[in-house]
Amino acid sequence: MENRDIYLDNSATTMAFPEVCELVGRTMSTLYGNPSSLHSKGMAAAAEIKTARERIAKTLKCEEKEIVFTSCGTEADNLAIIGGALANSRAGKHLITSSIEHPAVLNSMKTLEDLGFEVTYLPVDETARIRLSDLEAAIRPDTILVSLMYINNEVGSVMPIAEAGALIKRVNPRTLFHVDAVQAYGKRVIKPSAEKIDMLSASGHKIHAGKGVGFLYIRTGVKVKPLMVGGGQQKGMRSGTENVPGIAAMGLASQMLYKNIAEDLDRLYELKEYFISQVSTIEGAYVNGLTGRDSAPHVISVSFSGIKSQVFLNALNQKGIYVSSGSACSTNHPGISDTLKAMGVKKELLDSTIRFSMSVFTAKEDLDYTLESIREVLPMLRKFTKR
Repeated sequence: MENRDIYLDNSATTMAFPEVCELVGRTMSTLYGNPSSLHSKGMAAAAEIKTARERIAKTLKCEEKEIVFTSCGTEADNLAIIGGALANSRAGKHLITSSIEHPAVLNSMKTLEDLGFEVTYLPVDETARIRLSDLEAAIRPDTILVSLMYINNEVGSVMPIAEAGALIKRVNPRTLFHVDAVQAYGKRVIKPSAEKIDMLSASGHKIHAGKGVGFLYIRTGVKVKPLMVGGGQQKGMRSGTENVPGIAAMGLASQMLYKNIAEDLDRLYELKEYFISQVSTIEGAYVNGLTGRDSAPHVISVSFSGIKSQVFLNALNQKGIYVSSGSACSTNHPGISDTLKAMGVKKELLDSTIRFSMSVFTAKEDLDYTLESIREVLPMLRKFTKR
């Protein structure tokens, strides 16, 4: 079987759209003025930022002024959680999140705990979703912020965001609701106003826009303390000369992803269903979490008994198939997932799990080659492991 080049690690990062690459090059070579400068070069750069902000705001049905550009999704999470907590600490110092959040969220919470805040970490069920009853029980009069991921980056579970937003505002209208949408933006139609979301984080390199850019949606009226101070760019919310090429890239990629999102999601769900139906026929293969339309369209987590994930990952890499054993940002021991443990996955499968994550570039032929390779190498690896 001839080796190919199959990229199935799109939850870690994505290949940029060719149109985005062209725009970045043009922006760097011709629109290189400082967007704060008042000459024509600066104004041209500022216009590019305005266009990107308009494009992103249109995808969220929000106002342009509610978009703040950051260097990445991690910075957006930090700004929302730490900045939001510090700005609203007079109303209370209690925060809520889940036990399976991205390190950018969990470490922001730990930072706040060091500053005297109290954090409640909600457990998840066997599908890696919180229970709304647990959330309701955790909200207190002094709860100032709840932060939840929209889509889990390891198993693709979708949190009940709209239901959580409505519950939070019913129990304590003053509590801010932050959503880490790094894995969801571009994969779902998100309407912050309807879902009662006060702040929402997204990252450029997860949506074919390249690394080094992200954004934070901040609903008008929400108080957030800036974490970066300096020249007062972006109305003082995030000082520093804007990354014009990156911002332009994120604006264009957002527009491209949402242009035909219904059709693209249908195709991704079809590919996901196909892959799951085939991989489930392999002996000792167990799909983790939900698998239908109530799960993410692009993430598939599969545990393969009798083989270490890193060994399997390396074998697939030799075949030109690029996957991962979990979150690329995890500080845990490779292959050991807090999410899988929280879901109650059997201990012997925790270090035997592979994450396959697709994108709009993924084709059925890629999955067929991957399945064929799994069937070829898995028995040999299991035989070797038993020795």
